[in-house]
Amino acid sequence: MNIKDNFISLIHRLQDDICTALENIDGKATFREDRWERPGGGGGKSRVIADGNVFEKGGVNTSVVHGELPELMAKQFGVTQAQFMACGISLVIHPVNPFVPTVHANFRYFELYDENGGLKDSWFGGGADLTPYYLDEQDGVHFHQAFKNACDPFGKELYPEFKKHCDEYFVNKHRDNEARGIGGIFYDYQRPGERMNAEQLFNFAQANGEALIQAYIPIVEKTKDTPYTDAHKDWQEYRRGRYVEFNLIHDRGTLFGLKTNGRTESILMSLPPRARWEYDYHPAPGSPEAQLVAFLKPREWAV
Repeated sequence: MNIKDNFISLIHRLQDDICTALENIDGKATFREDRWERPGGGGGKSRVIADGNVFEKGGVNTSVVHGELPELMAKQFGVTQAQFMACGISLVIHPVNPFVPTVHANFRYFELYDENGGLKDSWFGGGADLTPYYLDEQDGVHFHQAFKNACDPFGKELYPEFKKHCDEYFVNKHRDNEARGIGGIFYDYQRPGERMNAEQLFNFAQANGEALIQAYIPIVEKTKDTPYTDAHKDWQEYRRGRYVEFNLIHDRGTLFGLKTNGRTESILMSLPPRARWEYDYHPAPGSPEAQLVAFLKPREWAV
């Protein structure tokens, strides 16, 4: 099995399937595609949706880049003059309606080569997480259950482990360890042979990538027509401010992309179109907004 070629095919298929599903439920907006090339080798396809009936802004991006390992990565891996290949899909979807959650996901594969072009190292990473503004508990259960169902055939220990990793990663440490949302799964540096072979790791990534549509679209369908007020929008934009803070202060992918001269427009497509900050704001006790904040702690969702 040629893992690299298969993974590249997978991310492009997922990009097509996810964009089609989102366009179908929006009913108005369609994705604009920009193809870009990386000076050092490779490039990508950025697809952005905006001003729709359901989605205010979103992006579903794929990239396949290769060439000489950027200096920052070389230092991190303790190598010099190495060649690499990295491919992946990354998406963030910000809805119009405050009762529809934001969703984020990415799935990626990396290869590192020696001076003769031989494969020296490789690993997989990925995950998906949900950021609601108002929460029906059953939606949280549905989202987590979809990924537990995708993980379980590969090992019952994987979902709890990768859920815990997600809970620990998507946290605004500067906000008293407040979670960005209600999590999902997150994994990184999964090397062939350590737990699963390369084909199994590919199948695992594929299963979780394919689970995204069934995890998210039913929640959108259920909530997209919920009536809302300006106060609901204000809360949505206030919570989006926390999303921005995480992405610009803590998110490793964002920081790495900016430090290695990645395509800024694609990197920052994760940011919402509108956000707000209120000084020392706290929602009224017992309010739906306070209930959402109470959910922003690790808890068991799936069965």
